[in-house]
Amino acid sequence: MSENSPAARLRDLLDQRSAVVAPGVFDGLSAALTASAGFQAAYLSGAAVAAATGLPDIGLATQTEFVHQLDVVAGRLDVPVVADADTGFGDVTNAYRTVRLYERAGAAAIQLEDQEFPKRCGHLDGKRVVDADEFARKIEAAVEARLDPDTVIVGRTDSCATLGFEEAVRRVNLYAEAGADLVFLEAPQTVEQVREVPSRVKAPALFNLVPRGKTPVVELAELAELGYALVIMPGLCVGSAASAMRAALERAARGDVGTGGQDSPKGMFDSLGLGFWEDLRERHAGESADA
Repeated sequence: MSENSPAARLRDLLDQRSAVVAPGVFDGLSAALTASAGFQAAYLSGAAVAAATGLPDIGLATQTEFVHQLDVVAGRLDVPVVADADTGFGDVTNAYRTVRLYERAGAAAIQLEDQEFPKRCGHLDGKRVVDADEFARKIEAAVEARLDPDTVIVGRTDSCATLGFEEAVRRVNLYAEAGADLVFLEAPQTVEQVREVPSRVKAPALFNLVPRGKTPVVELAELAELGYALVIMPGLCVGSAASAMRAALERAARGDVGTGGQDSPKGMFDSLGLGFWEDLRERHAGESADA
C-alpha cells in the first residue's frame, strides 16, 4: 500500500507515542464535525454505534450495522479510522471475515476484545473474558486476514476488573506476541495502574478516556509523557449529542421554542461542507452553460 494510506499514516502517528486523540464517531454527522475540528484520527466507537441504533452497548449491534457505519464514517474522513469490532462477532472464522469487511469499508485499525459473547461496555459491571490463549488465536487469525500489512490490529483485554491488573498486563503482552500492533488494557482502576501500562507492555498502548467511567481521568499531557500512543474518547460525540438533544427536547416539551444554542440551518450545513458542494455545482454548471 501507499505510504500515504490511512493505515500507514496511523502507524507513523503511533510510532510517535504522543497520545494522539481519536474522538469517537458513529455516523456521517459526527465524522464531518470531527474532520472540521482538525483531529488526526477518529475512533468508530462500538458503544456509540449501538447508541445510534437505540440500543445499549451489550452486544446487540451486529456486524452488518458496524460495517455500514464504518463505510459512512471512513467515506467522510481523510484521517485514519480506528474501528471497534467488539469480539469479532464470533469465533476465529468470524473474526477473519470481520477484518476483511472492515478493511474493505476503510478501517485503518481494527480492534478486537477478549470478552465472552455477548460482550458488555468496558465500563459496565458483569464482564466475562474468554481464555487468553483462545483469544490469542483470534488475533493470529486477524493478522492473517488483513490484506494490507499496514492495517493495525488492536488487541484489547477486559480482564482487569475480574482477574486483576497483573493478569491484564500478561494478556495484552500475549496478544502482542500473537501479532497485535497496538494493545488496549481496558479500565485500569487507579492512576498508578494507568501510569504503569506503557512501560510494561510489548506494543504501543491505547488509553480509553471515559469521564465518569471505571478509569480515573488523566490529563492528555501526562498520557503523552507516559508514552501512550493513542487516546480514544468514545463518548465525546455521542454523549454530548445525547445530552444536548435531551435538554432541547425537554425545553420543547415545556413549550419553550427558543434556539437554546441550536445552530442555524446554514451554520450546520457549512460545517458539513456546504461551501465545497455549492462551489462544485456552480463551477460545473457554468462550464455546461459556456459549452
